[in-house]
Amino acid sequence: MTEAKGLKKEVKLKKDLAAFLGANELPRTEITKRLWDYIKNNKLQTKTANGKPENAGKFIVADAKLLTIFKNTKSTSKSGKVTDLTNLKEGQTIDMMQMAAVVSANIED
Repeated sequence: MTEAKGLKKEVKLKKDLAAFLGANELPRTEITKRLWDYIKNNKLQTKTANGKPENAGKFIVADAKLLTIFKNTKSTSKSGKVTDLTNLKEGQTIDMMQMAAVVSANIED
């Protein structure tokens, strides 16, 4: 059997994400899928920044459970864009494009 590579390779999850997803290791694709399943099942999307949940849109509303993993996120992308969610409060939103930074911040290097 060949070893999985890239996005299909299993990565070690940090404590908060492991508790959230109920697993210690998962491929990035599965991490993202499970996070989106949670967001959709709990209707945590909105069309406006810091808007009320309306189950559609490009913003993700942080509930208490998501906040535990969102708050671990402080990173700088290759283009120099800083994603700092350490002061995010429950009910505030993140742009769905920040999900990659959230995943990266919650896995071991």
